[in-house]
Amino acid sequence: MYRMKVCVCLILFFSLGTAQLDYRDALEKSILFFEGQRSGKLPPNQRLSWRGNSGLQDGSLAKVDLSGGYYDASDNVKFNFPMAYTTTMLSWNTLEYGKRMGSQLQNARAAIRWATDYFLKCANAAPNKLFVGVGDPNADHKCWERPEDMDTVRSVYYVSPSNPGSDVAGEMAAALAAASLVFRSVDPVYSKKLLGNAVKVFRFAVQYRGSYSDSLGSAACPFYCSYSGYKDELYWGAAWLLRATNDISYLNLINTLGANDVPDLFSWDNKYAGAHVLMSRRSVVGNDNRFDSFKQHAEDFVCKVLPNSPYTSTQYTKGGLLYKLPEENLQYVTSITSLLTTYAKYMATKKHTFNCGSLVVTEKTIRSVAKRQVDYILGNNPMKMSYMVGYGHNYPRRIHHRGSSLPSLAMHPQSFGCEAGFQPFYYTANPNPNILVGAIIGGPNQNDFFPDERTDYSHSEPATYINAAIVGPLAYFDSSKR
Repeated sequence: MYRMKVCVCLILFFSLGTAQLDYRDALEKSILFFEGQRSGKLPPNQRLSWRGNSGLQDGSLAKVDLSGGYYDASDNVKFNFPMAYTTTMLSWNTLEYGKRMGSQLQNARAAIRWATDYFLKCANAAPNKLFVGVGDPNADHKCWERPEDMDTVRSVYYVSPSNPGSDVAGEMAAALAAASLVFRSVDPVYSKKLLGNAVKVFRFAVQYRGSYSDSLGSAACPFYCSYSGYKDELYWGAAWLLRATNDISYLNLINTLGANDVPDLFSWDNKYAGAHVLMSRRSVVGNDNRFDSFKQHAEDFVCKVLPNSPYTSTQYTKGGLLYKLPEENLQYVTSITSLLTTYAKYMATKKHTFNCGSLVVTEKTIRSVAKRQVDYILGNNPMKMSYMVGYGHNYPRRIHHRGSSLPSLAMHPQSFGCEAGFQPFYYTANPNPNILVGAIIGGPNQNDFFPDERTDYSHSEPATYINAAIVGPLAYFDSSKR
């Protein structure tokens, strides 16, 4: 874990390239990406036409229908834990910035609904079971094949009272609750259905406590282990149900869980920082002093992230990129940036300021750091490379992604089989034949270098949760320049 205390002047951050960036174009592409990750029967308005139907029989081994949902990253597995976090973040960003999204609001809602329709199946397919994944990840990772071709076993995974999964259930409840707010005014019947299921799934998470990592073993680890435990998902799920219902019992539950530690990251695994920012809204914007402690936690988090804060525990590269961990670092960049822009937005409503020691922090202070991260991703960086596929002229061409790297069904109707795709398409230096437009990959290393090699999955693999978190900041900065 990289926790070096590094103090970096803001002068350094703004000394790099100042190329004009089209945030609206990036916003559109960041949402379009999700169509490339779809599982199930694709709709007639599918825009990434190189993708086809896949996983239509998912759930059949358990005699249930679990078709739909998203593949998490480069593989053909449906992991509900990161998929639910993706959905929660996409919903939160749509709630906060929907009015700034313009024509992309409808596409954002469609991306959310593709996941929530699947989660509703998972929550109702069988009594006393919450389905939490489809596809054997160990078998899948031995293959390099298109999702349309996959012939590995589509194992079905669930949690139950005797094999609990409070972390995955808590996150699924958060996703359903957050999405219910997105649809509340445009589809109240669907919204009510989502919220009712959120309450049910969360009750299950609280009543039968335990980690899904323990219950599922190698189906969860090392892929998406719940390293931080399950209390943060209960905390996060309760925070979203509080926002969706205004039922004070969720606040009482939050207060019993205890979350005095202030992490300096936010991710699909660790939700505390996100929950603190979410609940701080009632203090900062709503002047409700019952939530002052969450505001303090949110500001402590910001103080650990700002580069010129005396309390910073966050490393930045020479090029100005926030750097947390060597694998898939941009997932932390986008998730933390999402929290920064949202808290800055809350602060702006009341002209609120606070201090990190002697540093006075305004919403402009936070916004400038967040904008630097977004601009870096879009191409204002030492390599002058956009880390969003299909955005700009210089972007990664050899991303670690099965569907993107193999010829489409239209180009090659015959199946490749499990291992046949490795030699001609995985190990080749040729660019991927299919452009996964909008995909943000793991990103450069600590030296701001990116080799663009398909085999370098730590830096070249995209993931749904990387994209979900940047949708809001892109809408925020697009609207702020108008």
